[in-house]
Amino acid sequence: MFKYILFVTGLLISFSASAATPQVIGEYGDWTAWSYAEGSNMVCYMSSTPKKDEGKYTKRGDIYVLVTHRPAEKSFDEVSFVAGYTFKSNAPLVIKIANQTFKNTFTEGDKAWMINAADDQKLVLAMKRGDRMIVDGVSSRGTATKDTYSLKGFSTAYQAISAKCKKK
Repeated sequence: MFKYILFVTGLLISFSASAATPQVIGEYGDWTAWSYAEGSNMVCYMSSTPKKDEGKYTKRGDIYVLVTHRPAEKSFDEVSFVAGYTFKSNAPLVIKIANQTFKNTFTEGDKAWMINAADDQKLVLAMKRGDRMIVDGVSSRGTATKDTYSLKGFSTAYQAISAKCKKK
């Protein structure tokens, strides 16, 4: 877990040279809640890694999912995925939680997002209600992957980032 915390901290620092070092708000089940200042603005996010990653690949980088609040930009519930490989062009990520499937995604490099904020909100609602999330992707080499995330602790971590970033 410590290695994971160091990795995510380092990654987020590299995203923004002006960002302060992320601080852990708390660990909740299989999710960790974080916050940091971006200039004078607060950013809060939560992260998790898959419990199981499958695919016929020989090498794969770090894999994780984030949910981010940026109140200064009036942006909440942004869900993003890092696959640990470069996605195949025009190959969407497919997300399954219980009997719901989310395909309205776009990819760039090794990252994926929902197309719009309304879909982010629907996905977050499903994550709050679900037990596990399965994420299917395809690499630029055509390798299919299946990552299984636990949603244990998701709701509590979500409450923590929402309180810290004053989401109403």
